[in-house]
Amino acid sequence: MIKKTAAVVLPTILAVGIIAYMLYRVWDDLLIAVQNAVWSYLFLAFLICAGAWFLRGFRYRAILTSLTVSVTLWLSTACIYLSQTANLIVPARLGDLIRLFILKHEADATYTSGLSSVVVERFFDIVTIALLGAVTLPFVLNVPDWFITVIYVALALCGIFVVVLFSVGRLQSENKYLKMGIDLLNQVKEASLSAKGIVGLSALSIVIWLTDVVICYVVALMFGASIPFVVVTLAIVIGNLVKAVPVTPGGVGTYEISVALTLSLAGVDPAVATLIAVIDHLVKNGVTVAGGVVSLYVFGDWAVSLLRRAFSHSLDVSEVK
Repeated sequence: MIKKTAAVVLPTILAVGIIAYMLYRVWDDLLIAVQNAVWSYLFLAFLICAGAWFLRGFRYRAILTSLTVSVTLWLSTACIYLSQTANLIVPARLGDLIRLFILKHEADATYTSGLSSVVVERFFDIVTIALLGAVTLPFVLNVPDWFITVIYVALALCGIFVVVLFSVGRLQSENKYLKMGIDLLNQVKEASLSAKGIVGLSALSIVIWLTDVVICYVVALMFGASIPFVVVTLAIVIGNLVKAVPVTPGGVGTYEISVALTLSLAGVDPAVATLIAVIDHLVKNGVTVAGGVVSLYVFGDWAVSLLRRAFSHSLDVSEVK
């Protein structure tokens, strides 16, 4: 019990500590920036963010369809909302596993199909983010070497994963667990490396992540900051690649400091950069939580119990019939 509590409490304390430190060091300038903010842009950012989640739901539905799992757009979007809400509290992005239970309960999908769908989604997210970062690098001055390293390491890992997928057809095993792993990789390959999958999912992923950049750009306009779009794109890229390492729940703290650092390197005032980073993530997480609450009503009482078990680390695959 102590270990389970520590696994949630310690990363949360770290996240709060990072945010508190960021705000404290520029507190006086923050107050001035807030007083001069144009709050109508915040409302626009929320609207764009809410719409972006349906883009994610549309892409996730396409992934599930390629795995012969048929769901509605509402269900696929609600599925993502609920798992991402769990990720804001559960460490190591284990909230993604909630999707396996939802898809089993709502669409009678196998756990392998559910896990494959998450792997495909995450693969396209990472490769798209890294490619956007690689495209922006030549247009941004004074980029730290570690930015370049992070982007190209992500691309290299994606490349290795693709090679593994192309090789998986030659693999066979009588071992139960190895066979499950091979079946999982075969499903991922079928969903992501077909011509239709590459073109369709890549196009959707680019639109999704450019929309994510637009949200941050709108938040910047809220504080009158004139920042080149490529710089905002690089900030979102670095923020999400750092966030992918599950140090804190939902990447809270690590995302903000990465985005603020990137904007500051481009000449943005540190206080304004901090506000942009914090509010950008607040908007995205706020819409996530709101969508997660609505999703609980979509799925019914059993989903409340499922979410409670996820938060207490006591999920059991036998609970979903």
